[in-house]
Amino acid sequence: MNGASGWFQRYLLPGCVFQAAVIAGGYATGRELVEFFLPAGPWGGLLGMAVTMLVWSVVLMLSFELARVARAYDYRAFFRVLLGRGWIAFEVGYVLLMLVIMAVMGAAAGEIASSLLGLPRLAGSLAMIAATGAMLFLGTAAIERFLVASVACLYLVYFGLVAWCVVAFGDRIGDSFAGSGVGSGWVQAGVTYAGYNVATIPAVLFCVRHFTCRRDALVAGALAGPSGMLPGIVFFVAMMGWPLEIADQALPSAFLLARLQAPWFEWVFQFAVMLTLVDTGVALLHALNERVANAWAERRRPMPRTLRPVLAVGVMLVAVYAATAVGLVDLIARGYGTLTWYFLAVFVLPLTTWGLWLLWRQRATPPGPASPSITGDPV
Repeated sequence: MNGASGWFQRYLLPGCVFQAAVIAGGYATGRELVEFFLPAGPWGGLLGMAVTMLVWSVVLMLSFELARVARAYDYRAFFRVLLGRGWIAFEVGYVLLMLVIMAVMGAAAGEIASSLLGLPRLAGSLAMIAATGAMLFLGTAAIERFLVASVACLYLVYFGLVAWCVVAFGDRIGDSFAGSGVGSGWVQAGVTYAGYNVATIPAVLFCVRHFTCRRDALVAGALAGPSGMLPGIVFFVAMMGWPLEIADQALPSAFLLARLQAPWFEWVFQFAVMLTLVDTGVALLHALNERVANAWAERRRPMPRTLRPVLAVGVMLVAVYAATAVGLVDLIARGYGTLTWYFLAVFVLPLTTWGLWLLWRQRATPPGPASPSITGDPV
């Protein structure tokens, strides 16, 4: 806990970091939005996103408060509180999900390098790896500043895109919404999309150090859910000008930008997408590094600084190999759906039962030397 932290660090920074953790791997290119929400139609897709935001906010609020009370600022410490000796179950799933996300990011970076610059796909993947590894040389404060700045850039570009699309073919967008009802499956789509993304929440726990009270945790969690989905909503609206044509595109963003016939803005947008890929890599791998660093600290030894980028680059190289072997569309369709129910079982269900009971017990116990506390020890 840091008493000098300002309102931005306490209320908005967690949402910025959460958005950075979830936005790449397909969301930034529009592929995830097509895969999960487009089948329900324009209105059903928006309702599905509302479900996702609600699930995220609830899980974030509970996670932030439990982490604040337990002073568990990395996922290993957090899940030792929540799952006791079973904490390793989350780590196995987290590493697998991280490999899938990094693979999707590598594939997306390769697609952008190929479509925009005509370079080999591997060049784009390696550029993303190099940028992410370089950022992880820096400390937590520098990473926080980078994530906030890149999220601000992202908001500017995405809202610029939807405004331009409304001007260029707003009639088509309006016809799509006017000519369709609410499709089926939007609740399942919202829960499914939220389900695997909740696994990125532990990547935000290092921000909990800034909280000073329960109110900070609850407000930050409530705001982080909408923050994580808002760019996706405006992007989805923009894509509704061409819903049928865009359904089979590996890079819906590239298809949409081609319709605007503005090559300079395509460069700006794709740069922002590449930035989001680095954002997600930094957020997820920083969480892994913090977990390893705390394991070193328990042995009273500092984690070597060079180990941070080495560990990150190793994970990303394995993931890029998977990306080249499988492909972007198949990774999103197969990998994410498989892991969704796993994280609902090992994270969301324990959090909303055992975790909620731990918080109630801690609040109900009068303060004093005999009061039980929530710690990082197995429970």
